[in-house]
Amino acid sequence: MQQSLQSGSEQSGSEQSGLGQRRLSMRLAQDHEDLVAVQKLRWKVFLAERHAAADLGPRENLDSDIYDALCDHLLVIDEDAAPEERVVGTYRLLRESVARRGFGFYSSSEFDLGVLTRESGGDRGDLLELGRSCVLPPYRTSSTISLLWRGIAEYIARHNISLMFGCASFPGTDPDAHAAALSYLYHQHLAPVESRPIVLAEKGVSLERLPSGSYDERQALLSLPPLIKGYLRTGAKFGDGAYIDHDFGTVDVFVVMPVERISSRYAARFSVAA
Repeated sequence: MQQSLQSGSEQSGSEQSGLGQRRLSMRLAQDHEDLVAVQKLRWKVFLAERHAAADLGPRENLDSDIYDALCDHLLVIDEDAAPEERVVGTYRLLRESVARRGFGFYSSSEFDLGVLTRESGGDRGDLLELGRSCVLPPYRTSSTISLLWRGIAEYIARHNISLMFGCASFPGTDPDAHAAALSYLYHQHLAPVESRPIVLAEKGVSLERLPSGSYDERQALLSLPPLIKGYLRTGAKFGDGAYIDHDFGTVDVFVVMPVERISSRYAARFSVAA
């Protein structure tokens, strides 16, 4: 389901990095060539860099699955790179209205989403699953992340999104290596019970690894992966439990971001961008 954002919506900017001054732009994938570029980028990050053991799909050096054809794919493009190297960042976007006609949500293989999906229609607005987020190492800067979030801002406005969610990851498959950080999320940032997905019993572990008060919360916060810290700054909350993803070599937590509750600092950015 590759498409353009609304007319005139392509965002651009410049980025000073180890590569020098770069011209970056943002848009949705528009055709099969864009999708292949996304899958190539994800292979570089998830498989080559992070050594995940996931299925590569039908062709070597591409990370693909059955959801790709259903989803919209947000791209950050380096306008100064060679044509085959221009896609440097991506987010995969799956709306509930599309998921219901296809295979459901990707994260339903890890968490019970019943509390989020059992009510539909009326004025609730659509749900949006965010996934497969990755950026090439030289571009992991605030400028790239800002472009991605500007794209998400416009997307949620266009499609009347009321709630965003998805999985975010800790590296490795040992939850106790992140005991303080996971426990901090459990003690301080659990989603309300009415919007709190729970990890599937046969596939998950407890998010609470340590008792409250037995660890340094400030150090736990600092040890969170950058993407999860970014989600927290928007006002995100978390589901109950963690999923051990042996294919991708990660410990996954569930992120819940009601659009109406996004912190005022980020809500202003979303409003301007949209």
